[in-house]
Amino acid sequence: MKIGIDIFGGDFAPDANISGAILANKVLSHDAKIVLIGDQKVILDCLLKHGENPEAFEIVHAPDEITMHDHPTRAIPQKPNSSISVGFDMLANDSIQAFASTGNTGAMLVGSIYKIHTIPGIIRPCITSTLPAINGGNSILLDVGSNADCKPDVLYQFALLGSLYAKNVYGVENPRVALLNIGEEESKGNLLTIATYKLLAESDELNFIGNLEGRDIFLGQADVIVCDGFTGNIVLKEAEGIYTLMKKRGIQDAYFDRFNYENYGGTAILGVKGNVIIGHGISNDIAVKNMLLHAYQVAKSGLSKKINEAFN
Repeated sequence: MKIGIDIFGGDFAPDANISGAILANKVLSHDAKIVLIGDQKVILDCLLKHGENPEAFEIVHAPDEITMHDHPTRAIPQKPNSSISVGFDMLANDSIQAFASTGNTGAMLVGSIYKIHTIPGIIRPCITSTLPAINGGNSILLDVGSNADCKPDVLYQFALLGSLYAKNVYGVENPRVALLNIGEEESKGNLLTIATYKLLAESDELNFIGNLEGRDIFLGQADVIVCDGFTGNIVLKEAEGIYTLMKKRGIQDAYFDRFNYENYGGTAILGVKGNVIIGHGISNDIAVKNMLLHAYQVAKSGLSKKINEAFN
């Protein structure tokens, strides 16, 4: 298995990405090889600076960079030699089995849709976040930003995608699915959540447990929590903000330490024909390492293939 990484992605590129790749390479299974995609000279110089043997990695020359300021839709066709474009080309022709980046999220979403394509039957691909539960488990929240406006059938598909993700990557049998809402009652919410509740409740494909209020998100009552991307992004950013505030105030707590994004590294784009992992733009070497380990985990599980089978 080969896992590609865009070495130009993120605020601390290329050093954080190459340092993270070095850390991941030390713990990855022997059946995996990391492919560093970017300017060859930059990669070689950075590896030598860290005292690493370049032969431990595969290096693919991609001299151009898609920055955070580039327009996602235009950047992919206008910069075919960029690390992101080359990475998607390699994923499309199966030269790599997973592609990870901490770079331009919009470009990663556009590349996923137009380079490797959406799985037939999927209305909209989505991204997730893993939320730590107070009982020691985790909950998968989706969508967290790629689809701000959704219809009920889209949220229903998010529930299916989240369940497949929880089962195949995290090993949760019969994942409990909840709909994020302003009340537990079936009649609560806006037009979107009321209509979505009906779809989820009538489904025989899901273990739907009902509505979940915001105050209960971190209690571990559900394995999968479904919402539109606008709501999910606010929840995610609030969780990140609380963690940052606690750190600034010098508060040490084992549970809240699990909110550190470094622990999770990245998240898969669900619903596309390939294993694509997006990391946080501020990722350091530890986060990049965990992003690559998660990419391996997702690819090893055959998640994309299993989603394709479920929807076709």
